[in-house]
Amino acid sequence: MLDQDFRRWQVGQVRITRIVETAPVVSPVTLMFPDESDALITPHHGWLKPHFLSPEGEMLVAWQCFIVETPDRRILVDTCIGNDRKRYFDIFNDMHNPFLEDLRRAGYPPESIDTVLCTHLHYDHVGWNTHFVDGRWIPTFPNARYLFGRVEWDYMIGLAESGDWQHAGHVPDSLQPIMDAGLADLIDVDFQVCEEIRLFPTPGHTPGHVSVHIESQGDVAVITGDIMHHPLQMAIPDKPCAFDHDKEQACCTRRSFLTRYQDSNALVIGSHFPEPTAGHVRSDQSAWRFDT
Repeated sequence: MLDQDFRRWQVGQVRITRIVETAPVVSPVTLMFPDESDALITPHHGWLKPHFLSPEGEMLVAWQCFIVETPDRRILVDTCIGNDRKRYFDIFNDMHNPFLEDLRRAGYPPESIDTVLCTHLHYDHVGWNTHFVDGRWIPTFPNARYLFGRVEWDYMIGLAESGDWQHAGHVPDSLQPIMDAGLADLIDVDFQVCEEIRLFPTPGHTPGHVSVHIESQGDVAVITGDIMHHPLQMAIPDKPCAFDHDKEQACCTRRSFLTRYQDSNALVIGSHFPEPTAGHVRSDQSAWRFDT
């Protein structure tokens, strides 16, 4: 369902609202799969078009967050990139997106969020954890508990301590201020957030990556996180992606995830999938496709 600018889904008593921070951008095949060409996509044009490919046939990738509202909780899943940052990719530097205004227009002012949940701790999933006020980074959601995976935290802090600022440059502005404010809870990969929402481990992209399983009144949805960046990966689950930390593990995780949710009524919400973002996993010979 589209409500003005916001895509919303109802899963039993749970309402999920998508807030798009960064509109879809073209991602050449070689960015995810350096040794491939556009021929990798061609056999799948029939189901990838028109939503997930540009008119020229290149992959489209979006950055967005999801508010998961239960009868008594307001949970924000992943917080995108954030404004006023310096990041590895130029397109994410010094951004000035109306993200907070969009949250308010959708009915979720920052002070109303009680939980911030990060599927993993890459910079493009934690950016709006904080915002820049009077010369310092402060928590954007002052009334929320921030749920960071314990394995993820140790991994990211290890990168920072080793001086790997290409991959951990966001720790000082997006993660450490939450810890310093006493708002972070380090959790296990199978953490039960509330009655309707639980996490389950989906490692490979990062060591402690999780996906979010939502179940209410017999309806099921799942927010993928970065086990896939594009629906194309359903058709080629065993193709290593350049973005994944442990490529072999990531391929195994994709297969396990797709097998788990294939040919069911479970609504699969792709964290980086552009509009319409959600659909169903359908088996397709020895692999899968995304049915919207």
